[in-house]
Amino acid sequence: MAKFEMDTEFIRKLADVLEETHLGEIEMADGERRIRIARPPITVAAAPAAMALPSAVPAAAPAPAAGAADPGAHPGAVKSPMVGTAYLAPEPGKPVFVNVGDKVAAGQTLLIIEAMKTFNPIKAPKAGTVTQVLVENAQPVEFGQPLMIVE
Repeated sequence: MAKFEMDTEFIRKLADVLEETHLGEIEMADGERRIRIARPPITVAAAPAAMALPSAVPAAAPAPAAGAADPGAHPGAVKSPMVGTAYLAPEPGKPVFVNVGDKVAAGQTLLIIEAMKTFNPIKAPKAGTVTQVLVENAQPVEFGQPLMIVE
C-alpha cells in the first residue's frame, strides 16, 4: 500500500469551503484515499423530528400573492446558506425561534437548518423586524432560497 501524503493546502481549501458554506463536514474520496473535514457539532437541545407542527407552533406566513415582488430580491431576505431541512423551533413542542412581527437583534437565531445530521443556526444578518416567514417547519430548503424577511 502506498504511503498517504497529506496535502495541507488542499485540506485548508476544504476547511475554507466548510466555513463559507456553514456545513458541518465535508468528506471526499479518491480511490482508496479518503479525507473528512468536520467542525464540532452545534448542540441543540434535541433533534427535531420531521412531523406535523404542534399546535403551539404557528403556521408560516402565507406566500406572497401572485404579482408580488420576488422575496429573494428583497433587501431584507435571509437566504439559506446550504441545502437541508429548515426547523422553526429548537425541538418539537418548543416555541419557534421567531414569529412575524418579532424584533430581532443582529446575530439572533432565526431558525436552524439540519444538513448531514448537523444542526446549523441561521442568524439574523441585521437588527430589525421579522415581516415574513417564507418556509414551514421541517421543510426541505435549497441553497440561496429565501427563508425570512427582516426589515
